[in-house]
Amino acid sequence: MKMEPQGAEHKAPGSTLGRMSIRKNFHGDLEATSRGEMLTAMTDVEGSAAYVALEQVNGTLGGRTGAFVLHHSGTMTRGAPKLVLVVVPDSGCGELEGLEGAMQIEIVDGEHSYVFEYQLPSGTGPAPLGPAKSDEPGP
Repeated sequence: MKMEPQGAEHKAPGSTLGRMSIRKNFHGDLEATSRGEMLTAMTDVEGSAAYVALEQVNGTLGGRTGAFVLHHSGTMTRGAPKLVLVVVPDSGCGELEGLEGAMQIEIVDGEHSYVFEYQLPSGTGPAPLGPAKSDEPGP
């Protein structure tokens, strides 16, 4: 995963807003690359922050080729994370048209991986499919 700051941060009392570009490589049932944009809010309280992101994923999923968009919404309250990461409805194209799903980030011994529970509409292959994993670190 590669994250690069985009522009200057905006600081105000108690918080800092930022913007990052995201690039990832996924491996496993999902063999793909992605590009995305992330907005962040960091607070003056250690471990409290939030982010939102949109990530366009291109590659193969369960042997099917196409693309889709992921929507991220994450908060951390004094170190306790809460993350929602879902496929944007109707964003699937190619052989991934109609894709639905959600990702979770698993952290084991400091290593991040994604678990992708997903399904495709009947008629395009077996459903539900998954999980797909990535060995890429999470945001």
